[in-house]
Amino acid sequence: MAKVTSRDGTTITYDKKGQGPLFVLVLGALNRRSQGKKLMELLAGRFTVVSYERRGRGDSTDILPYSTDKEVEDIEALIDELGGSAYLYGHSSGCVLALMAAKKLSGKVNGLALYELPYNADPSAQKVSQAYRKELAQLLSEDKRGDAVALFVKSVGVTDKQIAAMERLPMWKGLTAMAPTLAYDTIELMGQYPALDTKHIAAKTLVMYGGASPVFMSDTAQKLSITMPHAQLRPLDGQTHDVKADALAPVLAEFFD
Repeated sequence: MAKVTSRDGTTITYDKKGQGPLFVLVLGALNRRSQGKKLMELLAGRFTVVSYERRGRGDSTDILPYSTDKEVEDIEALIDELGGSAYLYGHSSGCVLALMAAKKLSGKVNGLALYELPYNADPSAQKVSQAYRKELAQLLSEDKRGDAVALFVKSVGVTDKQIAAMERLPMWKGLTAMAPTLAYDTIELMGQYPALDTKHIAAKTLVMYGGASPVFMSDTAQKLSITMPHAQLRPLDGQTHDVKADALAPVLAEFFD
């Protein structure tokens, strides 16, 4: 584990593996840097791969108030520390953060890879999303962290029975510790995505979705790829939102070779 200090004084922890151009993994909600370990190992032969803990997660600290600009500054601190420019891989809500970084740090982001930005434009889905964000904000304001985590994982398809089992596992303590960061992903980042101007992002971009994922994932990926001037669309056959590293790594290596 290594550390870098972001502009506001927040400590960002990261793991690094490999040699070559810098490749930063920008993961989604409730993910720690360990979630990127397998992908790091598979890409380390061609890249210097970094999996970091976003602010408020694991060993990284957090200085409030939160802003998406601060999260972009965290990525900039990593890039400046480790080489001056980088490729970014965004997964899930991490896609939005990677897009924001590419827009604001254009001279430092050489390329983007995005897997399943989880935005559903259907009006009925938007109503559900608004209700979810309102309930999440209320739970976090009351510091009901376990309930907040349960609300989130249920929103992505985990059943009540599975949640009850998760609550008995050691991992639950770690998830509830990160509960406040759910607001960063599902309220702040995802809330800002519809207004995010992507048509001026010049970085070469690979937009991906899983062939076994819900249809809205492919719809969003297709619409996003059309708005970006240097984007390619790529489905990954048989993959879901929990994409397998061994299916993803060869595609990334080929695209950025």
